[in-house]
Amino acid sequence: MPESFEGKAVTLSWPADKVALATMNRPKEMNTLHLDLLSELDRVLDIAQVEKVRALIITGSGRAFCCGAHLDYFTDPNSPIGKSGFELRDNYLNHIARVFDRFEAMPFPVIAAINGFALGGGCEMAISCDFRIMSKTARIGVPEVKLGAIPGAGGVQKLLHHAGRSKAIEWCLLGTHLTAEEVDKHGLLYAAVEPDKLMEAALELADKLKELSPLAIAQAKASVYVSESVDLHSARRYGLESLALLVGSKDWEEGMDAFHGKRKPNF
Repeated sequence: MPESFEGKAVTLSWPADKVALATMNRPKEMNTLHLDLLSELDRVLDIAQVEKVRALIITGSGRAFCCGAHLDYFTDPNSPIGKSGFELRDNYLNHIARVFDRFEAMPFPVIAAINGFALGGGCEMAISCDFRIMSKTARIGVPEVKLGAIPGAGGVQKLLHHAGRSKAIEWCLLGTHLTAEEVDKHGLLYAAVEPDKLMEAALELADKLKELSPLAIAQAKASVYVSESVDLHSARRYGLESLALLVGSKDWEEGMDAFHGKRKPNF
């Protein structure tokens, strides 16, 4: 049996074979980015790697997917993250950004099942996932400007990649709470669904991904993210090297054999 986990802020369960479900479970706090939650997301990713999952779904409990920073840290005189901006950066924001960047670095697909409010750091978390499925009643956005702040864990940069400069400027400067319909127009969503269909849609996507080569998925995912940050020539070279690594692998052999045998591959 794969390893399950029940922490103070996150639970890990297995709704289907090789499909992991991480549920952020501090609904009274709107699943804000408490240090416990961040550490437990790290542990979930470690377990998912060891168990060689084919897909990881991340969702929230209650009214929120995740409502961003745990604001009590900024007002508590005994805050565990310190008081100065540099302490905030080193003890908290860097931790958030590192966890979110790990989503992109995982060799398996990460699916955000956005059940409710995904605001601030919650939006940054969602756009760090590979796929986003959003309840039609949920809201997403980066309203930090209303608190005298900005998205500091990669949200500005990732929104720019996802939606382009004009929309990144609009959403970051106005701090608007956006509907699924609004963000879907700009390519941020895999699907927008009724609230009671959210997990069903996430599991259906995971099932589709399970039918495909996990080695090829890992290389394709890495190629996309690398291509965002390097020049075209370097990106093309990376793609060639990635394909060369797949040639002769067990997934390559199975895919080619299935093609010639006119059968469905079994990865």
